[in-house]
This record gives sequence, C-alpha cells and structure tokens, in this order.
Amino acid sequence: MTPAQKAGWIGAIGARLIRLWLWTIRFETTDHAGVLATPPQKPLLWCFWHNRLFVMAPMFEKFFPGRPGAALASASKDGAVIAAVMERFGIRAIRGSSSRRGATALIEMKRAIENGEITALTPDGPRGPRYRINPGVIKLAQLTGGTILPIHVRYSRFWRLKSWDGFMIPKPFATIHVTFAPLHHVAPTSDEAAFESERVRFENVLRAPDGEDKMTNDERT
Repeated sequence: MTPAQKAGWIGAIGARLIRLWLWTIRFETTDHAGVLATPPQKPLLWCFWHNRLFVMAPMFEKFFPGRPGAALASASKDGAVIAAVMERFGIRAIRGSSSRRGATALIEMKRAIENGEITALTPDGPRGPRYRINPGVIKLAQLTGGTILPIHVRYSRFWRLKSWDGFMIPKPFATIHVTFAPLHHVAPTSDEAAFESERVRFENVLRAPDGEDKMTNDERT
C-alpha cells in the first residue's frame, strides 16, 4: 500500500467516525456576518483556530451544502490524512504550509478564490504559535480582494490533546456554539509596519471571544 493509499484509507475511516460522532452533537449558531441568509458576492475566506479543526469539514457541509470549497492542508503525512477526510466532506485540499510548498499553496489558494471557491485556513497552523496569525492569510486577502469570515467555535464539553495547539475534540452530546463574526476586510498596505498592523488587527478579531482559552473543568475530565 502506497503512502497516498494509506492516507486515503485512514481518511475514509476518520470521516465515517466523525459523522457517527456528530450524530450526538448539537449545533447552535450566531450569524453576525449574515452569510447563511445571503451568501456574499465577494470571495470568502473562512478563518478559525487550528485547535477547532475537528468540526471544520462537517460545518462546511452543514452550512454551505453544494458550494465549492477548498482548504489548506499541510504537506506532511498528517496533512495527507486531513486532506483525505476533507475530501469526503466535499472540500478540495490544497497541500502546503509556511515551511513546505508555501509559495505554491498561496498561488493555488489565490486561484481557488478567483474561481469562486470558499476557502478555509487555520491562520495559526500548521505549527503555531497557538493563537498567532501567520501572515499568509493577510497576503491572500490582499492579493484577491477576498473577505475574511472569522469563525469562533466553542464546545460545551471537550477533551484537549497535548499538542502544540491544544487540539480540542468535543465530547459526545456536547453543544457546539458557532459564531460567524462580522466580515473582516483587510486594507492594502505599502510597508512592513502597515502590514503588521493589519495582521495584529485581524489577530485581535479572531482572539476576541476566546481570550487566551483558559483551562476549564471540562478539559480536565
């Protein structure tokens, strides 16, 4: 079995398990952006923290059924499995990261946006630091004129893995609170200081409801 075949096999099992898991989950949504009632005309970039990745693909399928979508997945072996899972929820995977195939991935993401696909990124991935926005999403928004949809996800009960991002897995019968924040527009910049200001401005937007995501009793159980 080739590495690609193995990743596809694991991804197929993973997608099935996620679907079974989500039968027990209840979603609650708050749509400050108005994207559920009226799909935006401009290209849309989904952004949410890496440790909420577990529910990204099911959310896309649930809230934007039938819409073409693409998402960035790491060029690593783990990224191949994540890509295989995403594809089973109707999301095309674009492979790359800041450390591998970064420039190529940026070009492919730009092309996807220009083709009208909703694109998804975890702007603190694939290696962190946790809750710090990498510059790629800002560059992408500036290159395409795309509008960023900040997505805040909270689980009523969850487990936290001992990974760099503190990856969260909702417990069975948990409630997932999804907030589509107001659409975020990135201004064009002409120098590094202005670019950094835009990066920090968006980082504050995405951090706002989550704060530093302190430990809760549910995490310790």
